[in-house]
Amino acid sequence: MAHKLTMPEMGEGIIEGTISKWLKEVDDYVEQYEAVLEIETDKVTTEATSEVAGYLLEQRFAEGEVVPVGAVLAHIGEKGEKVSDTAEESAQPVAEVTASRVSHSNGSPKERYSGRISPVVSRIAAEHEVDLNRVTGTGRDGRITKNDILAYIEERDSQPEPSMPAPPPSRPSAGSAQDKPFGFAQDKPAPAPTIPGETIPLTSMRRSIAEHMVRSKQTSPHVTTVFEVDFSAVFAHRAAYKEQFKRDGVDLTFTAYIMSAIVLALKAHPMVNSSWSDEGIVLHRSINVGMATALTDGLVVPVIKNADGLNLLGLARMINELTERARNKQLQMNDMQGGTFTLTNHGTSGSLLGTPIINQPQCAILGVGKIEKRVKVIDEAIAIRPLAFVSLTFDHRILDGKAADDFMVTFKDALEDWH
Repeated sequence: MAHKLTMPEMGEGIIEGTISKWLKEVDDYVEQYEAVLEIETDKVTTEATSEVAGYLLEQRFAEGEVVPVGAVLAHIGEKGEKVSDTAEESAQPVAEVTASRVSHSNGSPKERYSGRISPVVSRIAAEHEVDLNRVTGTGRDGRITKNDILAYIEERDSQPEPSMPAPPPSRPSAGSAQDKPFGFAQDKPAPAPTIPGETIPLTSMRRSIAEHMVRSKQTSPHVTTVFEVDFSAVFAHRAAYKEQFKRDGVDLTFTAYIMSAIVLALKAHPMVNSSWSDEGIVLHRSINVGMATALTDGLVVPVIKNADGLNLLGLARMINELTERARNKQLQMNDMQGGTFTLTNHGTSGSLLGTPIINQPQCAILGVGKIEKRVKVIDEAIAIRPLAFVSLTFDHRILDGKAADDFMVTFKDALEDWH
């Protein structure tokens, strides 16, 4: 009997995902636990794998279609095996929405749209006042997908406004530009013509990042403090133990040292490991440190849970594992939830100094610039040391400048006194 491959549950509040890419075609052989397709949500891109070995008998949804959690995506079985259930059964979890739930831009009554759409399409239609009868569906049986409605909105909004007949010319009044010295006028200048270019459609990940960054800036009063950190002690320790860690199958990166210093500083200054609420400041018992990881098409923040319970080897191993899974698009939603503090190591791309945006609802985010050898005066002598600018962007509702600086002093001392 053919095995059903269903849309997996990907975390609390995630009710659907977009089929971003089929990795296997119909009649292709699939190994057990091999990835069959890529699924994209607002937060992460992941892969759906097969629990059994066999042939891909069908693809029930096309790339770009939005599919609810629990829907049957495909069947894996013996070559030529017939699939018993129907495509309609696989789409049962999709919400039934009619046009009566969607307001129309001109307010006039319209024939009710009775087709099947997902909750996200319903939300987009309501937010942008879209008449669903005007949208052409490219999904199964003509169903309107998320890409369909976004394309319609983009095309609709790009259309020029209907031109109004120009008013007849009138004699300039006493207060017109002609009567003003130097030709000053009160009327606004005509808008500049639209600059030609290309519109790149937004992915779910890019849209989610944009919404999250704007919301963070609107929510927290951001303040940034910057310290310079000497990594000489870290360099010496890493040179001494790098090969030993490698024998344990772990790449000892500078990020592991930085993460360890963050944990020490958070334990010494628990207010930094907190969140704002209307009832008061919420101090978190767990220290769960997220690390921003750049991908080719966006950014994800996997979280090291209970980081205070790990030594340097444990932190290095978790950093290696989460980074590899992020780049191979194998992260699960649970890997990205529950963070209480975030690290972004923007120096890996050559950046010297950054002022990162807080990952809501956290209190602060630490940014590390490029570690490079620079000249520094030490005890009235000139020395060359590996230095980096480290910034802490914090929520000024929770922390004041001194509290943030105290945290940074502890962090700095932990790295500079490493032994």
